[in-house]
Amino acid sequence: MKITIPESHRDLVQNPVHGVLTTMMPDGTPQSSIVWTDYDGECLLINTTLERQKGRNMRRNPKVALLVIDPQDASRWVAVRGFVKEMTTAGAEAHADKLTQRYCPGKQCFYRDIYPPEQKEKETRVIVKIEPLKVSLDAIFKRTELPDKMRRTV
Repeated sequence: MKITIPESHRDLVQNPVHGVLTTMMPDGTPQSSIVWTDYDGECLLINTTLERQKGRNMRRNPKVALLVIDPQDASRWVAVRGFVKEMTTAGAEAHADKLTQRYCPGKQCFYRDIYPPEQKEKETRVIVKIEPLKVSLDAIFKRTELPDKMRRTV
């Protein structure tokens, strides 16, 4: 049975909300990076390069975690533990452009508006497909107001 992101929290991974991706360094210590996120209905999608630390880490060890917190309500979040199912160059630049348009209003092209075009020749851009193994949602407690009749008076 495939584990998916519940509809109630898909907005966190399909809208311009930054995530924190944690990968494992060669010595076993965690390494976290702020990332732009996307979701295709089955896998979380991260766009990076094979040359960046997170890219090197994921090639060596496919176990990852991603945390995305609602910027309007810190008690609403989605945490995913999963593994890198695939790292592909196919469509990676177009995906980076899509994320640029989502996260940077008024910007169109990753390799022009975010990084200089010549950077493209120095790196191998990939889409990282992360298959969820465990999805956790929200804090175990939420602040709620008790009805007046249930409030204790002191």
